[in-house]
Amino acid sequence: MTLEQKLAALSSFSQPTAASAASWLSAWQNQGAWGDYAFDWSTDLCSSSPDQPLGFDFRMPCRRHDFGYRNYKAVSQFPANKARIDDAFYFDMKQVCAGYSTIPRGTCNSLAWTYYQAVKEFGTLNVTGAQIERIRQAAERANQDAGV
Repeated sequence: MTLEQKLAALSSFSQPTAASAASWLSAWQNQGAWGDYAFDWSTDLCSSSPDQPLGFDFRMPCRRHDFGYRNYKAVSQFPANKARIDDAFYFDMKQVCAGYSTIPRGTCNSLAWTYYQAVKEFGTLNVTGAQIERIRQAAERANQDAGV
């Protein structure tokens, strides 16, 4: 397998689309079939943030996000792909939220936005739960100021 082939696979697995998420999920469920690609499937889920904040299950979005970060770093292509990986993370969390009725969906989407802003800002750092909480509170204040 060439670097170009690996990059093509990584790109197909890290787009902010339903097709890309489904492709990645299939590969994740059949990791052994990708042995030649030597992907890093390890994850710490949502790092120091809750994996299921308020019961909303963000574990799979966090797995795909970790996959993108770890594997693009391994081929020294992370900076050029970070924004897209973060966008895919947000897409995945919004897909989780779409499964809820109106009121819980709004709460879930707010949490997804908070997680997304955190990875955009701090995605290359180790972020504490307190930092995530400060971002969440800032987002809440911004929504209140905007009348949302």
